[in-house]
Amino acid sequence: MKISPARTSTRHTLVALQETFWIALDTLRSHKLRTFLTLLGVMLAVTTLVAVMSVLNGLNLYIADKVANLGSNAFAIDRIGIVTNLEQWNKARKRPQLTLDDMDALREGMKLAANIAGEQETSADVRFGNGLSEDVRIIGATPEYTEIRDIDVSNGRLLAPVDEDHRAGVCVIGQDVAAKLFDGIDPIGQEIRAGQGRYEIVGVAAPKGSVLGQTQDNFVMIPLGTYRKEWLTPQDSVQIFVEARSRQEMSAAVDEARMILRARRHVPYETEDNFGIIEPSTLMGIWDNLTANVFGVAVWVTSVFLVVGGIVIMNIMLASVTERTREIGLRKSLGARRRHIVMQFLVESSLLAASGGLLGIAIALGVAALVRSATSIPIATPVFAVVISLLLSTSVGLFFGIYPAMRAARLDPIEALRAEA
Repeated sequence: MKISPARTSTRHTLVALQETFWIALDTLRSHKLRTFLTLLGVMLAVTTLVAVMSVLNGLNLYIADKVANLGSNAFAIDRIGIVTNLEQWNKARKRPQLTLDDMDALREGMKLAANIAGEQETSADVRFGNGLSEDVRIIGATPEYTEIRDIDVSNGRLLAPVDEDHRAGVCVIGQDVAAKLFDGIDPIGQEIRAGQGRYEIVGVAAPKGSVLGQTQDNFVMIPLGTYRKEWLTPQDSVQIFVEARSRQEMSAAVDEARMILRARRHVPYETEDNFGIIEPSTLMGIWDNLTANVFGVAVWVTSVFLVVGGIVIMNIMLASVTERTREIGLRKSLGARRRHIVMQFLVESSLLAASGGLLGIAIALGVAALVRSATSIPIATPVFAVVISLLLSTSVGLFFGIYPAMRAARLDPIEALRAEA
């Protein structure tokens, strides 16, 4: 059976590449200290890049889950909306309040909403017997609020429509309030005091944990009608939560809610909304803008480290060409072509840089694991960060190894053999 020339050429190329790889690896092993010092720049660059991308990725997941998550397929409507400067804040404060009539108009007019809830809140001290829990969130909410916001109950029950209809003096408390005021006591059926009101506890909410260091379990939730009867002030505005029927219909549901409210509040066509709509995508957009500068600085620092590391690799490879002039001359005199010499030095420089990249990735993963276990900072290393870092470090080795490789390939074999004689 006759072997085709193309197949023979491919086999020779693979054998040559394999031999070149082992020669390059032996060269790096024989100069361990020099190799390590050469790798420092690439190691620092990759460590910085992977560490920053791990922190930002973890924070992105955290913000999306804890901060920007208004509920399953949900968005919020309030008077202020999202403001990023003082001018927007002062302008938003002049908007008319959102009322229960606005919420009822949405309930009657929206076709793409699965649930609509109203919520208002303030803060106050809560007492039971001689116990005191300070700065507790007093939340007035309709029964749909707990479903939209994914609030579950660990003991007792949640608020029911009958509680809202009768403006009942009942409440659901968070885990922090239960732990502080009812240590060792079943809170169900007990009566707490908040402000001028007294509320019978009908349920204890399941713990939600903390967000950015702020607990989410320090609250007392009462029916919205009860809240408006006992806590309402002239400047209070209702915050409305709307749950779309599906994720695909979120954008259409937002447009539908905006159209109904603009028509109801007589907003002219060319005038901007006199209410704010808060979507998860908007919150994530603001977060992305905040982290863009951090990522930009990380890229700049990484670039500096990579350039420094590449220059060091090039200098070391040039020194290696000088040291191995006789070896190069011997190989060329035995039939090695220019491309073989170029391949040898390019493989050596790329292997050198890739080794630095792997060490940098290992260091970054170790630091991430240590920080994750010792602190509450969310860290999650994305696979693409590892792949990009490894490709980037290898590319730096290839680029900065071109000049030394070409210089080695141009050596005259006779002069090279004579150089070390």
